[in-house]
Amino acid sequence: MADLIDNSEDKTIPMHPSFAGVFDKKQAIKKKLSSIRYKIGVYSAKGGVGKTTVSVNLAYALKDKGYKVGLLDADIDCPNIPLFLGITDKINATRLPLRTFEKDGIKISSTGMLVGDIEKPIIWRGPIIAKMIDDFLLNTDWGDLDFLIIDLPPGTSDAPLSIMQLLDLTGFVLVTTPQKISGENSVRSGLMAKRLGIPILGIVENMSRDYDARFTNEVSNKLNTDILANIGYDEKFNHFSDSGKVAIESDGKIKDEFYMLADKIIKLYITK
Repeated sequence: MADLIDNSEDKTIPMHPSFAGVFDKKQAIKKKLSSIRYKIGVYSAKGGVGKTTVSVNLAYALKDKGYKVGLLDADIDCPNIPLFLGITDKINATRLPLRTFEKDGIKISSTGMLVGDIEKPIIWRGPIIAKMIDDFLLNTDWGDLDFLIIDLPPGTSDAPLSIMQLLDLTGFVLVTTPQKISGENSVRSGLMAKRLGIPILGIVENMSRDYDARFTNEVSNKLNTDILANIGYDEKFNHFSDSGKVAIESDGKIKDEFYMLADKIIKLYITK
């Protein structure tokens, strides 16, 4: 039996090659994006809650307050940020590093600026989606930024998982709406982030109704995080996004709501 006893001092368990690859890539991305101070994901496992609305208007609010801002559309197969901003310009995907498109002083990148025709859907499997995310993080020239706002797709699979695993995020802003199903999915979103060790900066209740916030309060309690903002339901959001206009640049009330959200993120989480 003595022959079966390992008397060597080195008890290190070898790292599986796949984990080593993720670690190496994460370190490369960290170095590549070292000139970006804060990286904030806008996320929910449920679609249709207004993640893009929050991402775009938060980015513009931070820009208006004097910060250098980038906006990454990480919804690879259903990119909406170019539509929200009325961007029709295209990025040359054959040359690396990819260049960002700058609008109103914000650096923007999206697969919507790589694919020329909205009627040609992006039908990609997971590995290609992951490769595209790599290009946005490793092969895009973002330059020096204070904030990179990342509009994530819904769900808990390839694209959001890649972002969570590879990027040293400052934290997530979770977006929900005042419905039970949205609240339950928001809890799922938050638990996924916590499991991967990513801070939750807080919750934004979009399409908020003054008379009922009980499900959002439940999300706040279950995740032990604050409600950062209650963005009121307003049909003008649809008009602005359909016409490629930014809501906070066009409506004073909406502007005030997103300025308050930006101030909370800056004061409560970023500068403390």
